[in-house]
Amino acid sequence: MFVIKYKKIFISISIFFVAVSLFFTLFYGLNLGIDFKGGSQLKVTYTNERPEVSQIKETLSKSNYGEFLVQPVGEKGIILKSRDLTESEKNNIVGVLTNSGKTALSIDSFTTIGPSVGKELKNKAIIAIVLVLIAIILFVAYAFRHVSKPASSWKYGLAVIIALIHDIIIPTGAFALLGHFYGAELDTLFVVALLTTLALSISDSIVVFDRIRENLRLNPGKPFENVVGESLSQTFGRSINTSLTTIIMAVTLAIVGPESTKIFSGILALGLFFGTYSSIFLASPILVIMSNPPAGGQKKR
Repeated sequence: MFVIKYKKIFISISIFFVAVSLFFTLFYGLNLGIDFKGGSQLKVTYTNERPEVSQIKETLSKSNYGEFLVQPVGEKGIILKSRDLTESEKNNIVGVLTNSGKTALSIDSFTTIGPSVGKELKNKAIIAIVLVLIAIILFVAYAFRHVSKPASSWKYGLAVIIALIHDIIIPTGAFALLGHFYGAELDTLFVVALLTTLALSISDSIVVFDRIRENLRLNPGKPFENVVGESLSQTFGRSINTSLTTIIMAVTLAIVGPESTKIFSGILALGLFFGTYSSIFLASPILVIMSNPPAGGQKKR
């Protein structure tokens, strides 16, 4: 299959996107939300027409309570995110929003997360992702334990991990851009999007690797590159169709879904796209390169 024939090109494309994403992440950093750094979140709904977001920001800038992130919700609601606020400060802000009683609104929710809790959530999110990666490599190594030639079981696991790290870094770089230019805040939904991406990516990779294992058993004398190429051809349609259906759903949610989940849906769609790419165009070519079969008796495509 052409994927194996041009494996260096596809791997180079992945390296390029990973390098660019790492640059954005390191240069711009990640704009952590209150889930991870602590702070307060106030959700209110206007009874009548909601003022423009720019007008709300201008009003809040005069309150001397620091910076606010204003997110519109639905037709009449807004979510305010800020530093940790006391109950009296919250009441004062509501008074500012109501413009001394001239504008009617209702308080839907008020949440405060302390810095220590935010730090704990951040550590748990990192631990969760690391544990998932370790569990995946152990599972793959166990599932392919009877495969020894020309690629041993640990190489299958290593190829999967490289692909999954690729799937984590690229959406993270994209989120760094969103945070820098549009003020997007990294919250627990972002972690959910990453874990969902890992789940789909590993599923596709396992399907391809399982077909490689089966074709190796049926064609013991066939060159490894040919076996991998044929296995990709046999699973290509299934992987694309399954992933495309999920990506379309995520893109639709990002366009017409609730304001609070649009960024989550967009990152999820991006992660699913690159997760599908890595399972087809990265994991298997890396496996071929790592196997490095001897030239004698192995005909290259």
